[in-house]
Amino acid sequence: MSIRKRLSPEASRTAALEAARALLIEAGPQAVTLKAVASRIGRTHANVLHHFGSAAGLQKALAQYLAGTICASIAAAVIATRAGSGSHRQVVDLTFDAFDREGGGALASWMLLSGNEDALDPIVEAIHDVVEQLHDPEYDSATMRETTFSLVLLALGDAQLGAGLSQSLALPRTAAREIAERMLIEAAAKAGAAQPS
Repeated sequence: MSIRKRLSPEASRTAALEAARALLIEAGPQAVTLKAVASRIGRTHANVLHHFGSAAGLQKALAQYLAGTICASIAAAVIATRAGSGSHRQVVDLTFDAFDREGGGALASWMLLSGNEDALDPIVEAIHDVVEQLHDPEYDSATMRETTFSLVLLALGDAQLGAGLSQSLALPRTAAREIAERMLIEAAAKAGAAQPS
C-alpha cells in the first residue's frame, strides 16, 4: 500500500493546475478532464472535483492560472524592453507562444465550443490588468491598448490558422510574428513621439 503525501489545499490545487497545463500542452484541451488530472497527480476524482467543482470550473481555473503566469512573463518582458534590456520580439514570442505552444488558443476555442464562454473572463481580465500595470505616463495609453488588442488577436489567430494560412499564401511560418514585431516597434515610436516634451 502506497502512502500519498498530504498536501495543503493550495498545494493540491496548484499541483492539479500544473497537471492540467501539462495535459493541455501534451494532448490538447479535450485531454484536460478531472479524471486525467487526478490520475496525473495521484489523487482521486473526488479530490480534484472538490477543488474545482466541475470540469468547467477546472477549465476556468486553468485559464486563470495560464493567464496569470503568462501575463506576468509578458509584463516583465515589456518592462525590460522599455528599459533597453529586452526586445519587442521577446514580447511577441511570449504572446504567440502563450496561445500556440502553451495551448491558450486551443483552450479558448474548446471552452467557447463547449459553451463555457465565461471561462475566458480570466484571460480578458489578466490582459486588462497587465495593461493597467504597465501604464506609464511617458507612453500613449490609447496606442498601448490598441497595440495590445492587435497583438493578442494576431497571436490567437496565428495559433488557430497560422500554419495553414501562411503556407497557402507562400509566407514563412513566422510571418505573423514578424508583422506583430513591426507593429510593436511602430507603436513604441508613436508612443515616444506622443510623450510630453
